[in-house]
Amino acid sequence: MALGTDLGLVTPSRARARRPKSPAIAQRPPAMVMTRTPMRISFAGGGTDLPDFYNRETGAVLSAAVDKYVYVSVKRHSELFNEPIRINYSQTEQANTIDEIENNIARECLRLLEIDPPIYISTVGDMPASSGMGGSSAFAVGLLNALHAFRRERVTAGQLAEEACHVEMEILKEPIGKQDQYAAAFGGLNMFRFEAGGAVTVEPQRVSHAAVAGLFRNLMMFWTGHQRPASSVLTEQKANTSSKLDVLRRMRDDTFALQEHMARDSINPVHFGRALHRNWELKRSLASGVSNTMIDTWYDRAMAAGAEGGKLCGAGGGGFLMFIVRPENRRRVAEALFDMRHVTLDYEVHGSSIVSTV
Repeated sequence: MALGTDLGLVTPSRARARRPKSPAIAQRPPAMVMTRTPMRISFAGGGTDLPDFYNRETGAVLSAAVDKYVYVSVKRHSELFNEPIRINYSQTEQANTIDEIENNIARECLRLLEIDPPIYISTVGDMPASSGMGGSSAFAVGLLNALHAFRRERVTAGQLAEEACHVEMEILKEPIGKQDQYAAAFGGLNMFRFEAGGAVTVEPQRVSHAAVAGLFRNLMMFWTGHQRPASSVLTEQKANTSSKLDVLRRMRDDTFALQEHMARDSINPVHFGRALHRNWELKRSLASGVSNTMIDTWYDRAMAAGAEGGKLCGAGGGGFLMFIVRPENRRRVAEALFDMRHVTLDYEVHGSSIVSTV
C-alpha cells in the first residue's frame, strides 16, 4: 500500500483567503480542544526552503514526520481567576490582554484568528525546545488547529501550514523557511517544492510501508544535549545565500536524486546514508554555526564505527545527530557515541490532528 495523499499545491494567498468569517463562530465553543502535531526529520534540501533561495529558483526538501509530538490544549478560561489569559509552556504567563503575551507565536495566533479572552492555552512536547526537529512550527500549527476547532471551523492542512508560515515568517519576521510548518501540518513522507512567491507543492512519496519501516529501522538518533534556536544560524545563512547558491543547488539536486531512489520502492541504506553524508558536507559550508568541534567529533566517531552517513537535524549548532546504520553495526555505533543519549523514533503518517474535543 502506498503512503501519503494526493499531491497538492498551496499558495499563501489561497491559504489565507480560505480563513472563513464563519457563522459557526457564533455557536458556543467547545469546553476544551486538544491537538497533537508531529515533529519531523529532514533528509535533504534544508536551506532551499528559505525565501532567499526559492524566490530565485525552486527549492526542495525531503522529510518525514515522526512519532514525537507537540500537544496543545485550548479552553475558555474561568472568570473566577484573576487573569483573563493564562498560557502554560516552559513557563507560565498570566496576562490581561493579548498584547501583553510574551510568547510570540501564541500572541500572534490569537490575533490572527481574532480570539478574545478569557482563554487558557497549555502546551507540552515530547522533545526539548530548539532541538532541530521543527518543534516551534509544530506548536504554531497545533495551536492554530486548536483555535480553529475552538471556533468550530474546519481547516485543511494547507491552510494550517500557510497560516503558520504567515505568523512565523511574515508577522514575526523569523529568518526561517517553510519546511517545518508543512511537515507538521501534512505528516507523512513528503517532497516539498518551494517556488517563487511562496507557493508550495506537496508530493507524498509513493513508497511501501515495508520500505519506510526498513528506513526507520536503519535510523539512529543521538541527542547532543545542546539547544540552539534556528534563527541564530539561519540569520548568517540568509546573509550568505548569494555566495552559496551553487551549494544550495547541489543540496536540492541531491534531494531530487533521493526521491528517484525512493521511487524504486527499495531504500538501500548504503545509498541513502551516502546521500545524507553528501548533504551534510554541503550544509556545513552554509554558515559557521552549522557545526562545531564536538559535533564533528561525534560524527566522525559514528562513521568510523560503521554508520553509512548522517546529518545534524535542524539549522545546526545542536539538537540531534541522525545516522543511517545497518543492523550489524548499530551496537558499535552506540558504543562509539557512549556520551550521547540514543533516542528511538518511528514514522508518523498523520499531520496535526484533533485528539480531543469536549
